[in-house]
Amino acid sequence: MSRLLVIGCGGVASVAIRKCCQNSGIFSEIMIASRRKEKCDALKAKLQGTTGTRIDTAQVDGNCAKEVISLIRAYKPDAVLNVALPYQDLTIMDACLATGTDYIDTANYEPEDTNDPHWRRMYEKRCRELGFTALFDYSWQWDYRERFEKAGITALLGSGFDPGVTGVFSAYALKHYFDEIHTIDILDCNGGDHGYPFATNFNPEINLREVSSPGSYWEDGRWIETKPVELKSRYDFPQVGVKDMYLLHHEEIESLAKNIPGVKRIRFFMTFGQSYLTHMKCLENVGLLSTSPVLYEGREIVPIQFLKALLPDPAALGPRTVGKTNIGCIFTGIKYGKEKSIYIYNVCDHQACYREVESQAVSYTTGVPAMIGAMMVVTGQWKKPGVFNVEEFDPDPYMEALNRWGLPWLVCENPAPVKVWRADEE
Repeated sequence: MSRLLVIGCGGVASVAIRKCCQNSGIFSEIMIASRRKEKCDALKAKLQGTTGTRIDTAQVDGNCAKEVISLIRAYKPDAVLNVALPYQDLTIMDACLATGTDYIDTANYEPEDTNDPHWRRMYEKRCRELGFTALFDYSWQWDYRERFEKAGITALLGSGFDPGVTGVFSAYALKHYFDEIHTIDILDCNGGDHGYPFATNFNPEINLREVSSPGSYWEDGRWIETKPVELKSRYDFPQVGVKDMYLLHHEEIESLAKNIPGVKRIRFFMTFGQSYLTHMKCLENVGLLSTSPVLYEGREIVPIQFLKALLPDPAALGPRTVGKTNIGCIFTGIKYGKEKSIYIYNVCDHQACYREVESQAVSYTTGVPAMIGAMMVVTGQWKKPGVFNVEEFDPDPYMEALNRWGLPWLVCENPAPVKVWRADEE
């Protein structure tokens, strides 16, 4: 029996909260806290009476460490689950340090304003140290390791699907299928159709910044950087079909390169249709993906935040999204001296997710692992002082929980390999 503070009340948070309420034997009490308390109250009203979990709500600004500290001290949770925006990771981690409270999140820190002078100086320094230019990386949160160790508390980073489940898949593959893993290809396929000309399936600010940034992958001990959506592949996904996918930078490449011994190459691919890429390029060309404030009629606005207000809310896509997602990892390596390859993946149906938790599958596949990560920490199965990524713990209890809580996984032997070419050469 535990008490959990959940910060955030968007699409992913809503799924995580609903799954906590299904798991009231572990989460006997939760508090939903967000900048807009009315959203928390509305979700509480939907869930009250359907669960054995006691639900409280509160208003909090996740960008303000003092507010988060005050709320933690008042509520006294066993852990804090951060399913707000990744802009707020560091302030919430600061609050957990100040109060001696365990911390769980789903995505690594990235700044809200990439032109902030202080952040830009630190970013340029880290680019030189790390050898690649991603706007987001784990080094900001890994810098907290010694402080969390001294405080005797746990920070579990990236317990979503990717990052998150893909890291657990990697640890599981190494434990049960390989003596050595040589390559990891992470494939994120959304075969869903929401019917809009253009919309993003998770937070537009995060999604569009991620796709429009340079790509990168890890090979032979170094980062290789590519132009945005420069490298392309095409894959026949089980239960979804043939989809185009593009190589992106993604944070779990960084942690897996560090935590999976001997791995020679790690790549991340995500599927997009041509319509999505055309819309994104047009928006980028007219400046609507910028994070720098501009003056408009006497007030400052941030273009990408204005665009976010124009686009459909990802949390509202559930009723109209049909089709399936397929997310997983293709591994190659050695077992008993012989070459081996496997594909571990999950298939999730958008409409089945909506019937269960009123959400499309993209939020579901992140929200369920968020609950599982919190469960691993509060039950003590994954708990030790410091800052950790999911692949640093025993994968077996997490893999069992995926099957139990709505994300069953499959293992395919000898999958088709991923073939890559330059998108402009097709």
